[in-house]
Amino acid sequence: MAMRCLFLARKSLNCVGRLQLFLSNDHSLLLSRALIGLYSTAAKHWGTGDNCNGDDTTDDSSHTMTNVRLLEMRASKLEEQVRELTERYKRAMADSDNVRKRTQKFVQDAKLFGIQSFCRELVEVADLLEKTTDNLQEEEGQRLAQVQDRLQGIFTKHGLNKMSPVGDKYDPYQHEIVCHTPAEGGEPSTVTIVKQDGYKLHGRTIRHAQVGIAVMKQD
Repeated sequence: MAMRCLFLARKSLNCVGRLQLFLSNDHSLLLSRALIGLYSTAAKHWGTGDNCNGDDTTDDSSHTMTNVRLLEMRASKLEEQVRELTERYKRAMADSDNVRKRTQKFVQDAKLFGIQSFCRELVEVADLLEKTTDNLQEEEGQRLAQVQDRLQGIFTKHGLNKMSPVGDKYDPYQHEIVCHTPAEGGEPSTVTIVKQDGYKLHGRTIRHAQVGIAVMKQD
């Protein structure tokens, strides 16, 4: 815009030279001074930066501020989306870890207790062997007792253990009451006799022990 003003001022000065041919000397002098003043003012404004596009600069600044605000809003939205996606990712990872742990527990239990039904049948064989040993003579009974001890050792090796509940408090998760005995000097509700052995497989009861518990005498 400043250059355009200078161009117009120069063009006006050229016109002054032509007008001097037709106008008197006094009028020509006044007109020349006026146009020279206009040219000088335009040149001064151009030199100091006070050009004719001041309004354009204001508009550019306003447009720049608007763009900055739009970018700030977009950045804020993107940060919010990142936080949301991060939380979703953490929840998904936690759920995946829980599923993995449950699956591992299921597989482990399947390995440990997959022979549970088979063990129940084996302990019945152990019961028959024990009863037979008690009814045999001493020499034959000793031989069967060795077999019985060997069988119990195999049970222990594979996590199958016989309960020894005598003297323990009655536990409905491990014991089945089949009789009552007087609590003569003993504490009530304790196991005093075992009618049938109970067994646990890796700490889980697979057969309750049939027991008798102590009760207080009544007059």
